[in-house]
Parts: sequence; structure tokens; C-alpha cells
Amino acid sequence: MLVVRFVFAVVCVAASYHFRPFGMPPMYAAVAGLGFSLAVVMFEIRLRRASLRRLIGAAVGSILGILGAYLMHLVLNQTSIPESSQSFLSVAVLLVMTYVGLIVGATKGDMLNLQALGGLFGSERSARRLYKVLDTSVVIDGRVADICEAHFLDGILLIPQFVLRELQLVADSADPLKRQRGRRGLEVLQRIQKMAHLEVEIADDDFLNIPEVDLKLIELAKRYDAKIITNDFNLNKVATLQGIQVLNVNQLANALKPVVLPGETMRVFILREGKEYNQGVAYLDDGTMVVVDGARRMINKTIDISVTSVHQTTAGKMIFGRFDERTEQQTRAPVPPSESNGPRAAGHASELSSRPTETHAGPDRPRSVTPDS
Repeated sequence: MLVVRFVFAVVCVAASYHFRPFGMPPMYAAVAGLGFSLAVVMFEIRLRRASLRRLIGAAVGSILGILGAYLMHLVLNQTSIPESSQSFLSVAVLLVMTYVGLIVGATKGDMLNLQALGGLFGSERSARRLYKVLDTSVVIDGRVADICEAHFLDGILLIPQFVLRELQLVADSADPLKRQRGRRGLEVLQRIQKMAHLEVEIADDDFLNIPEVDLKLIELAKRYDAKIITNDFNLNKVATLQGIQVLNVNQLANALKPVVLPGETMRVFILREGKEYNQGVAYLDDGTMVVVDGARRMINKTIDISVTSVHQTTAGKMIFGRFDERTEQQTRAPVPPSESNGPRAAGHASELSSRPTETHAGPDRPRSVTPDS
């Protein structure tokens, strides 16, 4: 494609230099030809990103605009307007009608139903390139690699250069914790690149006038009509407000957590005490926090609790439960009567009754001691 574009630019420059349009000098004509070729190449690059429905809508709209301009030209020929003015008006109407038809047709082209044409454009679905932009936070998190490995993501994963630079800065940090997180992010990207069912591209697009990485991600998603994969709460809100679809890994993890209903009984391990009085805190295997009332004395023990309520917050799901000591005591196995009322217990009781007891006297009285002591 680069060779074809270069040849096209050379042909435009040579043609402008030879024909000298509008009576321009040869050098100015060559520069005008070069500018014309660059404009055509930029327009062609933009057209490659457009969907087939938009291209069809733009083509139909421009043809209708040209047809309307031709009809207007026929009307202008029947008027008494001078010929020079008629020519100017005809060209102006042609440009305006063509431009308006092109823009309106491309905008409304998304409403076309290509499947109603009998599969004539059936390859549009497979030919459409679905981009998904990876955020720095979700790369460092690492769970996106497991999601990709489970074939839950399709299309093209787009990794911006400014995200790679940010990961490199974190990996080269003097802080050992940050350095470890940056290296883990780079290892996650290498793992994703090795997956055969995924297509990974490095985006060289950069926005020098935008310093924040989050705003750069939003602009990149707008340029490629892509979705953003992140677990950043603030980026999720800002991108959603600007009409960009966001795939939040935290929301996916919360959706996959088991459903717990009030009144159910669950077994948890009390890890620490809670903020309120007589509360204990436990965690499920997926990291869900469980706040248990009446379990402060059961720290480092596994108990059965009754779920009272479930709260969904922005950070995740919280489960509230209650621990009842009376229920716990009732569930314990009672002592067998044979052990509590047997001959051994009776003999032990008689032995205790036959032994003299120890009497503690006051400061002025002597103390009697049993023979054993």
C-alpha cells in the first residue's frame, strides 16, 4: 500500500507540473499536486475504517445529491440570470448537494439492513474489525489474560504505545512493589500475544496535546470505534458519559459470584473483628466480605451463620449475617447419660464427699488442711 500511495503521489505531482492548472507556475503546480495527492490518501485511509453500510449510504447520498444539483442546473438555465452567474451557482449547488448527500447518507447508513438483500453482503459481519483497547490498570491486574484464555474476548486487542510506555516506567521504578507490578503487566501482555486465537495490534497513535493517559484512551477509542477494557472506576464513568462502551473486569467478576439470598445458612471462617460492636469479618473464596453480627468472640473459628442481607456496592458485593450462640449450642452433641450418671461418676462423687474439705480461715484463725495436702 505504501508503494501504491507513493506512485499515486508521483503521478499527481508530474501531471500538475506538466498541465499547470489555473495557469500556475510549474513549481506551484507541483506543490498543489502533492497536496492533492496527500488529501486523497488521507481520505482513503479514513474510508478503510468505515463500515460497508456507511459506504453504501454515502455513495447513495452523494448520487442523489448530484442528481438534485443537475435538476437545479436545468432550472437555472431557464432563468434570465447571466451566464457567468449561472455557472457559479451551478458549481456551488453541485458541491453543496454532493457534500450534504455524502454526509447524510453516511450517517444514516447504519440503519441499513444488509441481511435483507439475500446475503449479497454477507461477509460484512466477518470483515468488520472489532477493536478493544486495553487499559494499564487491567493489564497490571492480570485477570484479562484468563478471560482471553477462556475465549470470552473476540476481535482485535489494541495496545497503545503510551500504555506500553507507562508500563515500562512502572517496571523501572525504584519502588520494589511498583517494579513488580510493572513487570507482571509486561508478562501478561506477552502471555496474551502468544494466544493463537487472538489478534493483538500495537497502536502508534498518540495525542501530544492530552497529558492524561485516561483521556488518551478515550480519544483512541473514539478514533477506532473501539471498546475500552478496564477495571478503573473513574475511567469507566468518564468513558460511559462520552458514549464509549466499557468492558469492566470488576463488573464481570461480580456477575460471576454465587447468588446468596437472605435466610440462607453458610459456613465461614471469622478472620478479624468488625468496626461495630460484637462484629466479626469473614471472606469468601472469591474475596467477598462477610460481616457477621455477634461473632466477635469467634475469631479464628469456623462457624455457621444466617444471611440477613446482601448489599451491592461500587467496590463489589457485601454479605451481612448473624451468628446465634444458642443455635450453635443446641447443635452440639449432648453428653451421653452413661458417662454422666454411671458408676464411675458415682464413685468419684463419693470419694469427693468422703475427703475432708479445706477451710480457709481469716487472719486470726488457723487454717485446716486435708491430709493430701
